[in-house]
Amino acid sequence: MKNARNNDFSDRRTAAAEAKSALLNAYRAARAADEPARLARQAERASIAAAREERRLERERIKRDEAERRVAEADERKAAAEAAARAETEAREATERDRIARVLEDEAARKAERDRRYANRKARRA
Repeated sequence: MKNARNNDFSDRRTAAAEAKSALLNAYRAARAADEPARLARQAERASIAAAREERRLERERIKRDEAERRVAEADERKAAAEAAARAETEAREATERDRIARVLEDEAARKAERDRRYANRKARRA
């Protein structure tokens, strides 16, 4: 009786090994048959990845160009603001110089008038 059980176990074990071997052979055959399609899918994925990378690089280039443009515009605005401030300062200084010159001229004219009156007074007394 013990022998019969061992034979059944051996039979089952052999059958399982044969089934496993058959599945492995079927997998290998299917894989070999599917190889061209797999290579085609792999090539397609590679081309998609390359196109994606190219688009990413293009986006980065556009962002970099945009950032450079913004920096250039900011520099131009800063230069224009500095020029306007410089022009305003120069105009203010020129106005101040003109005002000082007029004050000095007025003082000189008043002094000359005072001196003339003084000289007339002296001339009348003499």
